[in-house]
Amino acid sequence: MKRLIFAGLLLGLASVSSAATYRIDGSGAGMHTAVNFRALHLGISPLWGRFNDISGTFTYDAANIGASTITVDIDPASIDTNHAARDEHLRSADYLDVSKFPEAGFASTHIMDMGDGKMHVMGNFTLHGVTREISFEAVRTGEGETPFGDYRVGFEGELTLDLSEYGIGLAPVATINLTLAIEGVRQ
Repeated sequence: MKRLIFAGLLLGLASVSSAATYRIDGSGAGMHTAVNFRALHLGISPLWGRFNDISGTFTYDAANIGASTITVDIDPASIDTNHAARDEHLRSADYLDVSKFPEAGFASTHIMDMGDGKMHVMGNFTLHGVTREISFEAVRTGEGETPFGDYRVGFEGELTLDLSEYGIGLAPVATINLTLAIEGVRQ
């Protein structure tokens, strides 16, 4: 009986310890992570942009998706719409106010396995000094050993944010669509 209990404890510890920690490859020379957005310019046509400074970590175990976690840090001053004057205006107090709110990011509170590499991610998103609970669906896009001698896993997801909920006014349409492509390097 003691051997069965001990074997059960070892199996339990093995399942807990099989989750790996990954560093998000989000800035610098790697930059295999993207937080892109699409907004309507004056309600007329799409305006595309991205944030160039992204970091964070996540834990992932394909056998126990529900135990996974993710934390993403975004530098809002790294906004890039391919137009320097517009980017400066977006960094100003009229929009992101990066001098007053230099941090943005997401921290998961729950991840639910939906099967076939799909998951439902819930957590807290902070922007412009406001934190709100959000959720979105994500999919594992791939994983494996790389020619760089490391192991990586990638995910993609999309969501829509109403920026007025974060105290940011965009007229006449305050919603933006975010596309997240996260690649992590196993540590």
